[in-house]
Amino acid sequence: MMFLDDLKSTLSTPINPKIETNDKYRLASILVVIYGKSPIVIMTEKPKHMKFHAGEISFPGGKLDSTDSDLLQTALRETSEEIGLTISKEQVIGQLEPVVTLNSRFLILPFISVVDEISPLSANCEVEKIFHIPLESFLKTAAKDPDPSHNIIQEMYTFEYQNQIVWGASARILKQIQNCLKS
Repeated sequence: MMFLDDLKSTLSTPINPKIETNDKYRLASILVVIYGKSPIVIMTEKPKHMKFHAGEISFPGGKLDSTDSDLLQTALRETSEEIGLTISKEQVIGQLEPVVTLNSRFLILPFISVVDEISPLSANCEVEKIFHIPLESFLKTAAKDPDPSHNIIQEMYTFEYQNQIVWGASARILKQIQNCLKS
């Protein structure tokens, strides 16, 4: 069984919220929020009318804004805007390897926050639905993505929750978490 303290120690890494990038990708960041005695991860469903990633299951986050001091501030700002959750820089325990999106050309830096509890969440217009997903059973749904067109840049995976398929960058972020917890 997973415990928050174990997750904190396993997922804690130095935080370096700046990435050097070429003009090929636009910078973005997300926040993986894990909370509760039986760890739960928060994910969101994007509305179907959005320009990018419509209907996809993803983590709160978005693109680097000119007013953001760095990608960590982006992740915290976007999490607050999208789901009404305020996480402080001190509550961010680590980050994962950056992932890229195939179609929208984003380079995403994932940050991780593990907290005991969260306040009630409220979705803004960029979020159709907020999911509170039990992390341990969710990570067990990992499968290789069967769609060969998704395997262009790197190995692709899918995860499943309530008949919703999580794929793409979000699935690669989850796979990194799964790999950290296995080692």
